[in-house]
Amino acid sequence: HNSTSKTFPNLPPSPPKLPIVGNLHQLGSMPQRSLQSLAKKYGSLMLLRLGSKQVLVVTSTDAAEEILETHDLIFASRPKASFAGRHLYDFKDITFSPYGEYWRQVRGICVLHLLSNKRVQSFQSVREEEIALVLEKIRESCASSSAIRIDEVLATFTNNVVSRAAIGKRYSGEEGGAKIKEIFQEFTMLLGGFYVGDYIPWLAWINHINGSGKEGQESC
Repeated sequence: HNSTSKTFPNLPPSPPKLPIVGNLHQLGSMPQRSLQSLAKKYGSLMLLRLGSKQVLVVTSTDAAEEILETHDLIFASRPKASFAGRHLYDFKDITFSPYGEYWRQVRGICVLHLLSNKRVQSFQSVREEEIALVLEKIRESCASSSAIRIDEVLATFTNNVVSRAAIGKRYSGEEGGAKIKEIFQEFTMLLGGFYVGDYIPWLAWINHINGSGKEGQESC
């Protein structure tokens, strides 16, 4: 969870920060390990300053449970990432729209028309076919004593099910599948990309100079 820089009493412990960038320099190329290391020193509730954003880092199950169950409404909205705003209808989609009346209406439409029992059951054969293909791939790997990346297999399985349900094509393995896979991968990479303006708004012009402001237009 993050917020813009403000002064609040009783803030969680925080590592020393640099001017402008805050604690951004401490995340490194493997943020999960950096956060784990910082949590060992500063505790299970830790405040980081990422540019102008204040980010609460939670690394214990008890604290996460309290936040997600007791204070869930406070933390219900996602941060407004610039890429999502540009390419996902100005935060009008169900994933990135802020919690409120509009989000509840969109969620209701989604549950009624996309996630109802009848709708989910209509794609049962798709799920069964994709599960059979996954099991066959694992069986072949075992028979040949070759290594297999379960994370990649499960990701492909999930994307195949979603792709077939949404547009009638597999994410991989048939004509057009390679292009769909390429688009999915590019979009996922860009969605999780680093955009300077998200953390230091007055440096947002850098996004336009390095081209990140235009990335993803073709995929979207």
